Amino acid sequence: MDLSALTLTHLRYLVAIDGARSFRAAADECRVSQPTLSTQLQKVEEIIGVRLFDRSRQPVVPTEIGARVVAQARIILRETKRLGDVAQPGVLAGSFHLGVIPTLASSLVPLLLPRFAKQHPHVDLVLEEVQTDRMVARLHDDSLDGGFAATPLGAPMVIERPICREPLWVYLSPGHHLTRRARIRQSELADECVWLMPEGHCFRTQVLHLCKLQRGAHRPGEGASVRFESGSFETLTRLVDAGVGITVLPELVVRMLPPATRRARVRPFEGTTPVREVSFVRIREHLRREVADAIIDAIVDALPADLVTTGAKSAKSTRRARENVLAPVRAV
Repeated sequence: MDLSALTLTHLRYLVAIDGARSFRAAADECRVSQPTLSTQLQKVEEIIGVRLFDRSRQPVVPTEIGARVVAQARIILRETKRLGDVAQPGVLAGSFHLGVIPTLASSLVPLLLPRFAKQHPHVDLVLEEVQTDRMVARLHDDSLDGGFAATPLGAPMVIERPICREPLWVYLSPGHHLTRRARIRQSELADECVWLMPEGHCFRTQVLHLCKLQRGAHRPGEGASVRFESGSFETLTRLVDAGVGITVLPELVVRMLPPATRRARVRPFEGTTPVREVSFVRIREHLRREVADAIIDAIVDALPADLVTTGAKSAKSTRRARENVLAPVRAV
């Protein structure tokens, strides 16, 4: 079999089609037209001599041999990334695909991006909002190099490096009777209208578990029965601002609220404070390790110091000490 005409771009097309299970979505991801993608796939199938995808099914699926070819293509592309790391150790360049769960995106991304872009201008950092289950799947298929997620995940092969721990706070509507309290008991939320994230968002599960809530119908007022869930903290807080119910917010979101609002309507929990752990997650610890470490360092520097986990601080200090030892001495 003569594979000399096969290119890395061809392999990327195969992986994109397999990941999207749609020619149109894969073409958008690869930034080519759908006819171009289809033509290139036909060329690959002619080179290899087998049909790789069953086009008669929707969503499109790989054939049995196609699935094995795609798996090998992922390995080749992954090892190609490592070639750059080996050839230029310590040089931060190239692309890095980073996933961020939606409930962290609004608070974490603005902290990370400006600092990282300034420190490492040669790295093409591609960020995507990805729900947890999808993030784990994409880490396994190498379409993501790493991600920020709420942990522990308990997912096989996923390496978790805790970065920070965010306390959870109660956010009350104006004039709510609980604003008279300095602290809120978790049990007091059981009879309240608590707005939550929808199914599929890990923050929903955390709030239900940590705050010991049961999911029932929302009852925002006399004679009314409303059920509404949103994946946006902004939407949830606006509902509460309108005088309807309460919600639970993580620390970084609370810190973005106006100081007067925090004083008047944000309350801590009584007793043990519920927290969510935020970690950098990945599958292959040594793939693009320098870039991953730089991302972690940038977010550790940007986060409020009181939220950063001890492990993240010590790992960062160890890396910096090692870099100082290995740094070349400049002649005077």
